[in-house]
Amino acid sequence: MVWTLVAPCAWALGLRRAWRDRCVHWWGSALVVALGIRVRRVGEIPTGGCLIVSNHLSYVDILVLASQRPLIFLSKAEVASWPGIGWMARAVGVLFVQRGDKRSLPAVAALLGAELEAGRAVVLFPEGTSSRGAEVLPFRASLLAPAAEGQAPVAYAALSYRTPEGHPAASQSVCWWGDMTFADHLIRLLKLPYVDAEIRFGSERFIDRDRKVLAQRLWQAVQAQFVPVA
Repeated sequence: MVWTLVAPCAWALGLRRAWRDRCVHWWGSALVVALGIRVRRVGEIPTGGCLIVSNHLSYVDILVLASQRPLIFLSKAEVASWPGIGWMARAVGVLFVQRGDKRSLPAVAALLGAELEAGRAVVLFPEGTSSRGAEVLPFRASLLAPAAEGQAPVAYAALSYRTPEGHPAASQSVCWWGDMTFADHLIRLLKLPYVDAEIRFGSERFIDRDRKVLAQRLWQAVQAQFVPVA
């Protein structure tokens, strides 16, 4: 409701992007509190313009990351057509990557470069899907192609979750994977008294024109920081 009421004024004043980014940050910060997610951060949040890659465990990841600083998310193009979620993603400025379409890379790289040059941080989940958190899945080099094309600096983070003793394991109640439906999973999540989320930010930033080399270096860095989900 706040987004809808204020957005036209922000656009008229030329503050559309600043308002968009701030709203995403407020939204993430409010929802982690509402859902009882206790966030513990290890390391310093990357500052300035950079791409941030992370392992992907659940839609909860978006809230946890968004609670740390104003962010933009980079997503596979299919998300833009998803009912409801696609509209919301477009409204908050998600950048979409068409996997396998090399012709779109220069345009996406240019958009990414413009965001980074303006001092914004863009988040990407290069595993391409969420998992149960037993390990970090291989990073898809195609998703990192815009970063390689634009020689963008890439920071990284590793996410993990824990639930209270006596309650369903985080791998089943926080991680969203396999054939789990959103509604059933959300009910399980809401039944938990709280969730401990840990996000570990690395100190390095990687730049590499070879997307496969970049993907492997980042995977190794995230894997080294990752704490498996029980």
